[in-house]
Formats: sequence, structure tokens, C-alpha cells
Amino acid sequence: MIDNMAEPPDRPAVADSPPVEEQYILQNEPVIMVNGSGVKSSNGTIAVRVPALHDHIITARLNVPAKAKALQEAQHHLESALLDLERRFPPTPTGVATTVAWGLPYFHHYIPALGKTSGFFKAGTPYPTYLPVDLMASKTEGRTVYALQEARRFPSDQSPPGFGPVRLEQNDVAVLLRSDSIANIKEAQNALFGPGSNQAGSLFKVTSIRQGFSGGGFYGQQGLPSKMALAANIPGAQSIPRQAQGFLGFATTLDSNMGPDNIPSLETLPGLTDQWPNGYFKQGTTMHLSHLFQDLETWYERKFARYADRVQAMLQPGISPVPAPGTVALQPPGLSEAEVAQGVQRYHAYGHTGSMSQVDSTTSPTTSNYGKAYPAGTTIPVRGDFDTLDNPFHYTSDPTADHYSEKRAAGLHFISFQPTIGIFNRVRLAMDGYYPDMTLPIPPRSPHAGINSVLYTTHRQNYLVPPRRHRSFPLAEFLV
Repeated sequence: MIDNMAEPPDRPAVADSPPVEEQYILQNEPVIMVNGSGVKSSNGTIAVRVPALHDHIITARLNVPAKAKALQEAQHHLESALLDLERRFPPTPTGVATTVAWGLPYFHHYIPALGKTSGFFKAGTPYPTYLPVDLMASKTEGRTVYALQEARRFPSDQSPPGFGPVRLEQNDVAVLLRSDSIANIKEAQNALFGPGSNQAGSLFKVTSIRQGFSGGGFYGQQGLPSKMALAANIPGAQSIPRQAQGFLGFATTLDSNMGPDNIPSLETLPGLTDQWPNGYFKQGTTMHLSHLFQDLETWYERKFARYADRVQAMLQPGISPVPAPGTVALQPPGLSEAEVAQGVQRYHAYGHTGSMSQVDSTTSPTTSNYGKAYPAGTTIPVRGDFDTLDNPFHYTSDPTADHYSEKRAAGLHFISFQPTIGIFNRVRLAMDGYYPDMTLPIPPRSPHAGINSVLYTTHRQNYLVPPRRHRSFPLAEFLV
């Protein structure tokens, strides 16, 4: 049904190129210039990345004994399935892009210590000391802090009534599949989780399947968020702008709001982690994954009924833009912490992107370890969030604990790639008005705290995304 609801985006033809080592990079993701309605235009002044239409995430625990031989056999099995998949589909939106990420439970349970000496580690290196170190956080806290940390709850986190506290998940692995074609994603999902001998499903116990979509309206058509929400009779769906990239009506892949090149990698920016110049996880990154419900009725019809109210909540108070007929593409304000505080004093409110722009970017001109110069204010994380009608997941192995329902609901599967989870935590705390040296005097779930009051979080987990060369059961080759 979804494939019949939106035409694939225009994507330039490119010569076949091998997959890059950075699994998180979506290759051949074009950047187009759009107008204020979020539609490609010769007069467009706002650069927007055109993401894949469809995203699926499969989370799992391992169905493999915690023994060296079994894990090494599993490593070869999974890599063989991945290579076969790449021979069939290019790692681009026109094919299917695959990202394999590993949670702390995998490392803790399956890699308790490394038995072999290598160019990266000494024999006997125990968990977690082989993980990438967050150098900045370690210096600040006076102890070793790792780039991958357990997920945590945040001040504005609130689940729906009756759900209970936000679930901090403990999956071993998560696989992200991105494509303009649902059929391609289904084939990839079958290759990696199917039961056949040439498939890799025997290695996993699937815990959830999460499906979603983004965009579809950049070239003037009705976008998937509007189409899908209307088809599912979601309350508030009639108010979603026709070309909207997401349910809330704003473009989420502004090029200026996304880390450029390989800046989210562990080793790219000097002094962030210990992976430069020769770390095992070099060209990898960390990934945060969460699920949130979005209250569209409150957003469009109650607390933020005016267009200007929604713009101010998303960006910053005091803005009064001319209403646009479609999805809104507005540049983020790039405020300093002091300017956010001044806005609170004047308007008793702060905006979503305005509150985070100071902590998700470089604070001074920076030259990467690869020699690329970035100006102050360059965004570091790359977002990969996409809307969903899951409630909360398309499939769950534990329907009771996950409060599974067949009733469709407006939601968001949120993904963020950044060099360290410490960076994600600082950005997410800023969204709630918490800074290292200041807390804004506004309750974090207040309607005056950006978009927080229309979001209801249910699940969170953090992952490590290895480079492509180590994506299959990382570190298993060092076990004895």
C-alpha cells in the first residue's frame, strides 16, 4: 500500500560505488534547494537532504552460545549474508542501505575479555576497556567514560497514561534498513532474519520490528505523513501540511541541521575519543534509538493552534513568519546559551531547535583529523528519525511489556548518530532546558518548553555502530 502512495524521489543516477566504511552514512542522498513550503524550487534558498522514503528497524537478542567458536562462526555467517545482500542491492535509497548496531548487552555478555593480542588490544583486555573512550567526558568527570553508555531517562520524558516509566531496552543488536522501496526492505529483512541456510535468521531472536516513513512531498506531491495519517484516521491528521516531511509539519533533514561528511564518526573531531589514528572502531559512531508518540490534536488544534505558535515552539519565541501552505522549512536560529536565556526572560518560553543549537555544534573553528576545516557552529550529530503508525512497534516479542496495540497511533522512531552518547545526552538535556552551567526556569513539559508537551516517550536504547569491516559480531575474532 505504501509503495502505491508515494512516488520515489528523483535521485541522480550515479556509477556503482563500493559501500563506504561508515555504515551510518546514507550514500547518494541528494541535497535539494526548497522554498518555505518545503518544495524543490528554482527560487529555493534552503538546503534539505532527501532521505529514503521508508525505514525499518529490527532489534534482536542473540541465539548464539557465548563461546568463541560459535561466535566466530556466527560472524562469518552474518557477514556472508550481508555481502550477498550488497551484491543484490546497492547501499543507497534506490537499493537498500543496511546499518548494523550493537548494544552494551552484546559486549558485556559475549565479549567478556579478548583472548588474543592484536594491533588494537593486548590479550586479556576485559570488558568494557576495549570500548572507545569519551576523552572529553573522562577529563570533565575525572574517571574513564566510554563513548557508548547505557540509555537514561530525561526530565521531560513522560510515557502515555498507564504505560509506566520509559523502557530502557537491553537488545544485543539493531539493524536499520533504509530504501525508497518497501519491496527491497522486505527482501533485506528476509535475507538477514529469514530461516534459510543462506539467511542469517538462525542467529537472532527478534524482539521488535519498527516500520516508518519520511518525506515524499519535496517535489510537490502529497507526502507520506499526510497520506498515511489520513488513511489511518489519526486524530489531527487533517491539519498535517500536504507536503510535510513529518507529522509535525516541519522539515527535519535541513542540511545545516545535519552533521556534514563523516563528522559524526568516533575519530573525526580531535580530542573527542581515543579512536584516532588507529582504533578498532575507527569510522564507526554511536546511535541512540527511541520511540515517541506525537499528540497531533494538541499540536494543531489545542495548545499550538496558530501557525506562529508552532513555529515559535519548534524554533524560538518571537518569530512571526508568513504562513506557508506546505511543510515549513526554516533555518534554525543558531542561538547561544545566553540568547536562549534572554528569550526566556522576555517571552517566558524557549524553542525546540533554539535550545539545542549551542550544544550540538562545534564551538569554534575546527579542523578534523582528516584535514577538513569546519566553521564554528557546524552541527555534529546526524538525525535519522522517521514517522510511524506503530503502537508502539509493528511487531514485539513481548506485547504486554511493550503495551502493544493494533490501533494505529502517530509516533516517531527517533535515531541520532554522534561520536559519543555523551554528546547526545547533552543535546537531549538542552531540549529540556538543562545546560552544564544553567537550568532554564521553565518546567520541561510545559507548553512553553518547545515541543516537549506533545511528545510521549516509551523506549530508549543506545548502540555502537562499528565500521563496515567490523559490523558482524565485532571483536569475536579476538576470542579464544
